[in-house]
Amino acid sequence: QPHARTFKMEMDVVLSRLCGGRAISAVGAGRTDAGVHAHGQGVGVRVPPSWTADRLRRAMNSLLPRDIWVAAAHEMHPDFHPRRSATARRYGYLVGTDEGAWSPFRRRYEWGVRHPLDAQVLAEEAASLMGEHTFRAFAVAHTAPVDDHHRCVIHHAAWVPRDGGWVFEVAANRFLHHMVRFLVGTMIDVAQGRRPRGTIARLLVAPDNRETAAPAPAHGLSLHQVTYPVTCYAPSNAPTR
Repeated sequence: QPHARTFKMEMDVVLSRLCGGRAISAVGAGRTDAGVHAHGQGVGVRVPPSWTADRLRRAMNSLLPRDIWVAAAHEMHPDFHPRRSATARRYGYLVGTDEGAWSPFRRRYEWGVRHPLDAQVLAEEAASLMGEHTFRAFAVAHTAPVDDHHRCVIHHAAWVPRDGGWVFEVAANRFLHHMVRFLVGTMIDVAQGRRPRGTIARLLVAPDNRETAAPAPAHGLSLHQVTYPVTCYAPSNAPTR
């Protein structure tokens, strides 16, 4: 995005400063839609060997703008790639159902809905996502390569109640463009009675997204975690889980 402030741009500027002006490129695990938050984005960088992972983390946090923070840093094997090495990603989508969802403290991070949601319907629709399916109905058309099969393996999908609303938790081996937002928008429609029960299961075999609800707003979605095999980490620097 040449005319917009980006996470990558801010990271590259700080890394270059710390590495004596050398051009250092931060490589992310993937892109998020504009307005989506990231609590656990995976990023890979190659820096001079004088930097240890922890020293680099602390130095970056002292220079990065206040809306970016390095939570943890690890030394990785040379063949590690932040996107291709990932085995799973986990997202959360916040939906608010009380009046406080429109407060300035919450409205940046959750979607406020004004009509009641049927808890049983939410659970049923989410359960139908489990396993491997084709998600053409839940992706923006023509954004994937023409030979992409649009198949994803869902490891976890559940609506979890919380104070003031719900969080939709979903983890999979991969996600398509707008996929979580299409899923949330459609499930909210079903839970409010605007679409029949079983809509998610029916759309999982649809050839396109013409019958899918509009995607939920971007600001309610957060990338929570990118998972890598332990073999990607240098032996002395693997994370504790």
